[in-house]
Amino acid sequence: MSTVWTQRPVLVTGATGFLGGWLTQRLLEEGARVICLVRDWRPDCDLTRSGRLDQCITVRGDVRDQALLERTLSEYEVATVFHVAAQALVPIANQNPGATFEANIAGTWTLLEACRRTHAPVVVVASSDKAYGPQPSLPYTETMPLQGRHPYDVSKSCADLIAQSYATTYGLPVAITRCGNLYGGGDLNWSRLIPGTIRAALNGQRPIIRSDGQLVRDYLHVSDAVTGYLQLAEALATIPELRGEAFNFSTETPVTVLDVVNAILQQLESNLTPDLLNPATNEIREQHLSAAKARAALDWHAEISLAQGLTSTIAWYRDWLSSLPALTSP
Repeated sequence: MSTVWTQRPVLVTGATGFLGGWLTQRLLEEGARVICLVRDWRPDCDLTRSGRLDQCITVRGDVRDQALLERTLSEYEVATVFHVAAQALVPIANQNPGATFEANIAGTWTLLEACRRTHAPVVVVASSDKAYGPQPSLPYTETMPLQGRHPYDVSKSCADLIAQSYATTYGLPVAITRCGNLYGGGDLNWSRLIPGTIRAALNGQRPIIRSDGQLVRDYLHVSDAVTGYLQLAEALATIPELRGEAFNFSTETPVTVLDVVNAILQQLESNLTPDLLNPATNEIREQHLSAAKARAALDWHAEISLAQGLTSTIAWYRDWLSSLPALTSP
């Protein structure tokens, strides 16, 4: 175990979210002193259910509250910030773009301004492959312009550029992560492909695909993403030249939505077939990333294949669903 994080005061925004929960758990395992910014209390999230949140300092509030952020950063002498709080669902962004812009754009500049004013040493901001928008060639590389077109994509392009501007203008030690679709145990957003498919299949229901099944995406196990976040933060603390830099994290094995669903059904030995509703709009047909820069600069690489990741993820949901109280007739 690395000693870098031992007793290091670390702020995680969005700690009870899917990525935030995994990141917080890893930091606790590494011995960090974790401060969690939590807007909504989530008794169903893995961090709460496991009791790990009780091992953290919990600050209740919104990431757009600059005074709260400045107090938290100063009072707990935060040395590293992981900003992963976001409205992360594409359909919700399409339905309610204003709230998405508020959370993802205003939330980012508010946090970065608080970090600038309190001289936070290291900040890692979560962007997304969606920030690249449509590009003439793939895979996405970090040198490509950010040109999101749809609400969620635009929110990530903006947050990403804001982070870069704070590094360039103020010298803030901030770097950016860009991941594909994250998956793993603990994601309770059932509208997402992998948790929704697993739950439906385990309940004997046909999984629903809200597109024609041919959208191509990157799928990265959340544990590999967390490793990337930690390695980037460690490097940023000692290499000033990384300020304002972005890093893609990917398995570099893009697959179609339909292939992912069929892989899940195959592992479950299910005869169910997916229901292709094809209502998806405002989404790019093909997106995938090159992780060459992360390999070269951070010595990072994905360790979990999609097949391995799905096996452990299915096991988590099987256990979680079996732990729920059985429904009884009135």
